[in-house]
Amino acid sequence: MPTYEIYLIVAAHAIAIACLLLPTALPLLGILQQEGYSGRSAMRWFYKKGNILRRRYSLLTLALILVTGILSLCFSFAGIELSLLVATVGYAGICALFIYSFRFALKVPFKFTNRGKRLYGCCFLLTAAIAFGLGMGLFFAADAIGTRIAHTLLRSMPPALLPLILPALLSAANFCLKGYEVPHSRKFLKRAKKMLGMSPCIKVGITGSFGKTSVKHFAKALLETKFKVLATPASFNTPLGIARCVPKEGLDCDIFLAEMGARQTGDIAELCDMVCPEYAVVTGICAQHLETFGSIAAIAREKGVLARYAKHSVIGSTASGLARENSLLEGRDFAAENIVCTTQGTDFDLVLGGEKKRLHTALLGRHAAEDIALAAALCFSLGMTAEEIAAAVPSIKPVPHRLELWEKNGLHILDDSYNSNVLGARDAVETLKLFEGKKFVVTPGLVELGELEEKENASLGATFVGLDGVILVGETLILAVRQGYLDAGGDDKKLTVVPTLKKAQEALAEELSAGDAVLFLNDLPDKFL
Repeated sequence: MPTYEIYLIVAAHAIAIACLLLPTALPLLGILQQEGYSGRSAMRWFYKKGNILRRRYSLLTLALILVTGILSLCFSFAGIELSLLVATVGYAGICALFIYSFRFALKVPFKFTNRGKRLYGCCFLLTAAIAFGLGMGLFFAADAIGTRIAHTLLRSMPPALLPLILPALLSAANFCLKGYEVPHSRKFLKRAKKMLGMSPCIKVGITGSFGKTSVKHFAKALLETKFKVLATPASFNTPLGIARCVPKEGLDCDIFLAEMGARQTGDIAELCDMVCPEYAVVTGICAQHLETFGSIAAIAREKGVLARYAKHSVIGSTASGLARENSLLEGRDFAAENIVCTTQGTDFDLVLGGEKKRLHTALLGRHAAEDIALAAALCFSLGMTAEEIAAAVPSIKPVPHRLELWEKNGLHILDDSYNSNVLGARDAVETLKLFEGKKFVVTPGLVELGELEEKENASLGATFVGLDGVILVGETLILAVRQGYLDAGGDDKKLTVVPTLKKAQEALAEELSAGDAVLFLNDLPDKFL
């Protein structure tokens, strides 16, 4: 029978293992958070064929087995307690190396929100409990076998297997917390819905496969010249994200702009039920999020929910026909025509309300003019005149990380590092080619395109032909980009593959000089694939 001291030693070892192992789970926790705390979605992503993160956790397990096994055997002569301590130190070293290797892994790392802290704490308790149960069970097994080596190995090595069950462990912790989180979130959402319903302001929902944040940003800039406007910040486009933007004391504005995102069927309906938008903007439809929706038609149906819900809608040219019965303006009723893109900005004719006005914006790329036209159409339907809109367009500032131009030490840096879509990526490359000097692109490829992922990444690679340098970041997605580039006649000598964004920056430092331009396209994806 184990003594009181044995229980204490096993408990201390279990707590140490939990303290060391949980930080290695931060990439997984980040994925779970990005999937809206859906354990099923996170598990489906983790076990997707070719997933790099799963392979790395397998390597972590193998390294832990080898290190703890060798160290415990080497120090078995000194007694069980000392060999266990030395093996734990080796365990800590391997975990530290793993954490260091992933410090640049996620563009959107795990955030220790209140819910995130509760999840992390629950994971810690579960990990420690499993490690303790495993330790005590193996103590009895080792005691039955009786040999010193068996006792040493069975006491020190089993915790090395825990990384293999981390996804299931995190999902279990997430499930255990749902009894608290679901009612808590429902109460939070109910309050936000009540505040929105009580406010007399006009509610506008903005959705689409691309351009949601930009159109919202541009519409806010235009509308603020005449109205008091409140808009959801950044890319806050989930129910909880929008709810956080609703003040407890209620909305004090004339117009509320709510960006609405969707990863699966039913998401838009849930957002409409909370916000109750009277006006809708559907920017366009493309293959973005095809991975979760399964087809372009399913994406179009989901985005069309907003257009059908709202009394009035503004429909972008690549989403026309979704809701003609309540459409105020469709792509044919407004447009950005005769677009001329330069390194100094974009000139275009804004067609609106039967008028045509030649405008200039400092924003770069064809899609900037098209997004401004969509925002202008919304503003026109909300009561602004074409003259008021035209006067406000030149003052529009770029949205951070959406083809944002930075000048540094004579270099032109195009920051298009927010999640790029197929159409926007091509526009960004065309804009890069307008610059003088050498031109470089840094990208990990495009994500969330489902069955079209390989094809679209190959097409993206083909657009890089003619550039002076192509730097691909990562391991899996870049294979299609690389092949597309080479098949289109790209120069293999101009192609570089690096594991992290930091390595890409180091490679650029050796190549760039004043007058050159570099495009950071899509940065690192939110999730390793």
